[in-house]
Amino acid sequence: MARERLQKIIAAAGLASRRGAEDLISAGRVTVDGRAAALGERVDMDVQRVLVDGKAVPREQVARSYWLLNKPAGVVSTVKDRHAERTVLQLMPADARMDRLYPVGRLDEESEGLLLLTNDGAWTELLLHPRYGVEREYLVGLDRSVTKQQKVALRNGIELEEGLARLDSLEDATPAQVRKLTALLEPPHPEYRWYRVVLAQGWKRQIRRMFDVVGQPVRRLVRVRVGVLRLTDVGAGEARRLTSQEVRQLAACARAESSPRVRPE
Repeated sequence: MARERLQKIIAAAGLASRRGAEDLISAGRVTVDGRAAALGERVDMDVQRVLVDGKAVPREQVARSYWLLNKPAGVVSTVKDRHAERTVLQLMPADARMDRLYPVGRLDEESEGLLLLTNDGAWTELLLHPRYGVEREYLVGLDRSVTKQQKVALRNGIELEEGLARLDSLEDATPAQVRKLTALLEPPHPEYRWYRVVLAQGWKRQIRRMFDVVGQPVRRLVRVRVGVLRLTDVGAGEARRLTSQEVRQLAACARAESSPRVRPE
């Protein structure tokens, strides 16, 4: 067997995305022949033994599996967390848990809505890598309306530790959008003032942190779209398999976003 990059092997085994595999290696959770693995090294699975958290990495590729979950608040977006009461994997059907699923990115514990889970590392990379710029749309619930000055500040960008945080779009949510959303929420909170926010950046807790800076603490944050896929038919805490068409459309969306854009003359 040819020598391959370790993160590629871990992703092909359905244990994490390639970026997730890099995190596992950096954290010292991966060993090769009994020693700590090095980031970027190549291994030959025919003659070397690779373990993740003490368990052997399977040589065969698992069948690819793709799911949509409507994550409720209070659930952690990890496969395993000894400090968490519930993880997203515990909400999945028993047959899905056999597929070695992991979340495609994260929603923080108190955020809700559309979360994708898969065991396909290459597909995960398409949706998560910043160069592909796959949009994520959220509805943000606030106690009061955003002022004109606050909107200007949010649209111009907010300085965070990572740099200038930008929103691709900030609009008032329409009554129809709020009605559709509250039908999926548990419990519903129609009394909030709702705003539609679109992001392509996706830094940790970015929306909450940006709104905090302008004095508008986020009371409810619900992801309603990733790329071309919308949260329309799944109740809180429920999951469904993606169709093959949806899987292809999301991959195509990522590739389209990564293509160079020609500026009009």
